Amino acid sequence: MGNDRNRWAFLQRRLLEIVGVPTTTSSTYTYLLGCTKTRQALIIDPVVDKAERDARLVRELELDLKYVVNTHIHADHVTGTGELKRSKFFPKAISILCEKAGGRADLLVKHGDLIHWGDGLGIEVRETPGHTDGCTTFVCHSHKMAFTGDALLIRGCGRTDFQHGDARTLYRSVHSQIFNLPPDYLIYPAHDYNGRTVSSVEEEKKYNPRLAKSEDEFVAIMKGLGLPYPKQIDKAVPANVLCGIYELMDDALRTKVFGERERE
Repeated sequence: MGNDRNRWAFLQRRLLEIVGVPTTTSSTYTYLLGCTKTRQALIIDPVVDKAERDARLVRELELDLKYVVNTHIHADHVTGTGELKRSKFFPKAISILCEKAGGRADLLVKHGDLIHWGDGLGIEVRETPGHTDGCTTFVCHSHKMAFTGDALLIRGCGRTDFQHGDARTLYRSVHSQIFNLPPDYLIYPAHDYNGRTVSSVEEEKKYNPRLAKSEDEFVAIMKGLGLPYPKQIDKAVPANVLCGIYELMDDALRTKVFGERERE
């Protein structure tokens, strides 16, 4: 766990601790936010292969995991939500997903909702479809942070060629729901493939090579990407629709996700 902390900055601001932890297989960033006063915490975009690591970190920091949040139904990894909720340490953890994602969760949220936690802390729900139709950006205004999922990456964005993606929709989502935030708000994406950890609204509005262009230019760029499908899509999407919950999977999907390992 020490290596994970060294690779990612540990920031402490007034009432909030944030730990960003990378996952090497899918270059996914999982974020753990904890209130230093109440010890309540939420985790954003956990990965199944690292669920034990994340659970251990929550316990090491003596936090009480209240929410497990997913920015969308991912196609490149299986969410760790189910495994965290299944842990004996977090029996009351509540899973969160946008209602338009079409998946299961304890709490389905919509645009404009406010998720309350800790000592007066809140996360605003902003729907930012386009990468998928259920993509959501979660904004913590008190600490000027936006967790953008795949809608906005550092100097990039999520692809728009599957899962009901649409380039024009994504462009308009980012410009109307993320780029309209104050310029000093920090951007924490779900992925980065070059080891970068954080950007800002101002930086991305100026320097993002896709989204700083016109809408038509953006659509042309996205159409020409020609990316291969994610290697884990055949298991990730069906598992993530079920919030990664083992008990809801059929035997074939369980084997794809968990292999033949023994389960309690």
